[in-house]
Amino acid sequence: MTSPAQPRARRRALTGGLAALGLSSVMITTLGAPQASAATWPSASGSQPVSATIKVSGVRDGGMVRYYGSGDLAGDGQEEGQDPIFELAAGATLKNVIIGAPGADGIHCEGNCTLQNVWWEDVGEDAATFRGGSTYTVTGGGAKKAADKVFQHNGPGTLNISHFAVSEFKTLYRSCGDCSTQYTRKVNLSNIEVTGTGSTARLVGINVNRNDVATLRGITILNDSGRKVVPCQKYNNNTAVGTGPDSTNCLYSSSDITYR
Repeated sequence: MTSPAQPRARRRALTGGLAALGLSSVMITTLGAPQASAATWPSASGSQPVSATIKVSGVRDGGMVRYYGSGDLAGDGQEEGQDPIFELAAGATLKNVIIGAPGADGIHCEGNCTLQNVWWEDVGEDAATFRGGSTYTVTGGGAKKAADKVFQHNGPGTLNISHFAVSEFKTLYRSCGDCSTQYTRKVNLSNIEVTGTGSTARLVGINVNRNDVATLRGITILNDSGRKVVPCQKYNNNTAVGTGPDSTNCLYSSSDITYR
């Protein structure tokens, strides 16, 4: 006979393992038994102002400290050319970090990088910009209050985003439409929790004239009875040319999107 304690122990082990990826208990139930509520955001273990970009190589564990811009990094608007709070060298990993306000230009990845359990409380120009690499990974965490983009993909390669929560945003992912050097880019979204606001927002914006490819799996959209969240917006550079799934650029089906 199975004792009552055994299922609870297994659940605690599962919860602890997923917490390492930045998933709250609400997000865990969203991925399994659905719940119509948004992710629970973490509390900061402390706060640290940042007046000059922090350079990261190797692995940096922020211990859930909130970092926010001050001095030259005190911008929180959409002005182009702002410096980031963190700049990651090729191969770097940043984990267990909260970026508060002002958020400046968030995080820059100068090559392949991993962002694990990173939370943006109030996105500045962008949450993170990816360039110079071939594979970038965002796992766990979340972003809100993005007046424009969350993730900006300027370089080549593939961005993988999983177990991520987003709300109060305009575009979760954008393949650059007007960079001086352009590439074919790919983005993979899996197990994404989206909270709608009643206004138009886009999960991904890709350049079909550059043969970009977006794959969407396990997308849960909350609070969007009017279907204002567009899963996949197609562009020719900066000109919108359509939306919706197809067999070439926007790879998903209706079963990949769940509305609650």
